[in-house]
Amino acid sequence: MKKLIGIAAAGAMLLALSACAGTGGSGGASEGPKALDELVVGFAQVGAESGWRTANTKDIQAAFEDAGIELKFSDAQQKQENQIKAIRSYIQQGVDYIAFSPVVETGWDAVLNEAKAAGIPVVLTDRAVDSKDTSLYKSFLGSDFIEEGKKAGLWVLDQYKDSTEKVNIVQLEGTTGAAPAIDRAEGFADTIRQNPNLEVVASQTGDFTRAGGKQVMEAMLKSNPDIDLVYAHNDDMGLGAIEAIEAAGLVPGEDIKIVTVDAVHDGMQALADGKINFIVECSPLLGKQLVDIIKTLNDGGEVEQRIITEETTFDQEQAIEALPDRQY
Repeated sequence: MKKLIGIAAAGAMLLALSACAGTGGSGGASEGPKALDELVVGFAQVGAESGWRTANTKDIQAAFEDAGIELKFSDAQQKQENQIKAIRSYIQQGVDYIAFSPVVETGWDAVLNEAKAAGIPVVLTDRAVDSKDTSLYKSFLGSDFIEEGKKAGLWVLDQYKDSTEKVNIVQLEGTTGAAPAIDRAEGFADTIRQNPNLEVVASQTGDFTRAGGKQVMEAMLKSNPDIDLVYAHNDDMGLGAIEAIEAAGLVPGEDIKIVTVDAVHDGMQALADGKINFIVECSPLLGKQLVDIIKTLNDGGEVEQRIITEETTFDQEQAIEALPDRQY
């Protein structure tokens, strides 16, 4: 697992001070750093599609409030056009920095070039953009989604290492075109390929929502009556799948094994209860790291363009142990 690149107070591994870095849309390096209570940051969130996203939003808002930095917030309701509109609004308002978690990977170059032309540094959180011009953003803070898919795949490989028969797997994908959906599918597929008995017999988007996961799982149970395992790209879709599995008279975690990504409280409770079998963590608590990035840039420093958060995995016993102190 790639290690967390620290950007907290000590921050030595992350930043290298540089007098040439800009300080945002309303000031330049020659003016020196702004006081934190004078900074304005615009944040364009994906939406509130899951427990993970809600925890992510709350953590970011709390971190900026604690730092005394004004945060302008918008909810895109999972629509790229809403995020682009919000970013353009932030540019027009002359904010100092813009941060956002892209709904999908593609289609950002135009608006990011507008931010660059306005001298407003951009930070990506949680999700990446598919742009050849990496100068359009200062840093991408988030998980390694391919690695998450690999971790899920390694657990499945271990569970069925002695199987001599075909193992029917269905995949509940995240939002079509979103970086986590693309990468979690890729990492998983590349890993389970080591065992030819493991086969993904159906794969469909549940849009990262519990309702979507339930609806897709209901359809999959009808068209694929012999499902052995569900791989859901997030906990909420996995929890929706549990509802569909139970409604079909089957026992989740036993009749059909379930592997998910996120480790939000509801998912961890289902894992502790034996309804989910394994969870790959994807931490939503990015607020403090994002604030530290903004502080570093404001002070005239530079940040790493790719900052990977450190995460773990949970089985049932580990979930039971972790739940009492879980922050989300």
